[in-house]
Formats: sequence, C-alpha cells, structure tokens
Amino acid sequence: MSDPRRQGATMPSDVSGDLSIFDRFATKASDFVSRAWFFVMCVLVVVLWAPSFFLFHDVDTWQLIINTLTTIVTFLLVALLQNTQKRADYATQHKLNAIADGLSDLMRQLGDSHPPLHRDTDELRQAVGLEMRESAASRHRRG
Repeated sequence: MSDPRRQGATMPSDVSGDLSIFDRFATKASDFVSRAWFFVMCVLVVVLWAPSFFLFHDVDTWQLIINTLTTIVTFLLVALLQNTQKRADYATQHKLNAIADGLSDLMRQLGDSHPPLHRDTDELRQAVGLEMRESAASRHRRG
C-alpha cells in the first residue's frame, strides 16, 4: 500500500543507486586518494624530489616538468573529488528533505490540538524549501 503523503516527494529510498561510469570512477579515485598510505606516498615523492635540485644541471626544465605534472594531477583530482562531493551533498539534502517532510506532516497532524504548530509548520517548510503539496494531514483535516 503506497503512502499518500509521499506523492511527489523524493524519498532517499526512491533515489536510484545506479551510477554512471564516470561516477563509479570518481568514487574509486576518491577512495584511493583519501587513504593514509596515498598521503604517505605523496610525502615520499616530495622527499625524493627535493634533492633532485642538486642532481640535475638544468633545474629550470626539471622544475617546469614537476610543476606541470603536479598541476595536471591536482586539476584532475579536484574535478573527480568535486563529483563525489556533489553526489554526497545531494544525498544528504534528500535525507534532510525527507526528515523535514516527515516532521512537517507530524506537526500538521498535531496542529489540530496545538494551533501554534500550524505557523511553525509553515516556517519549517519555507526554511527548508519544501513545496506545499497535498499531505495526509491536510486531507484528514478536510475529510
């Protein structure tokens, strides 16, 4: 039996778990670079790179190569990590909307015996940007 209060609402359980190839790749990359051993590896690269100033005669070319490579890697990692952060923010927002929607419905139901809750309910819905839609509580009040 479907819950009539949830018509038009996107609940966290309604969100598809299917990820695109890029999203899966971004998630794997995020998991890879967020581990402690990856950080240690980066520190080791820097420690090994520092003495190279004395080993290479043409330091300017070597610096240009290192700077270019680190800029490219940083740019790509930022794009990948932004993808995973955006999806995490989106999922969190869906969960918060579901909580606010459930709380709003509960407040509307209790509003008959506590009239100030109607004003608080409207403030809650406006604060979190929930659309005004038909809910079981409002149908119950009319019916």
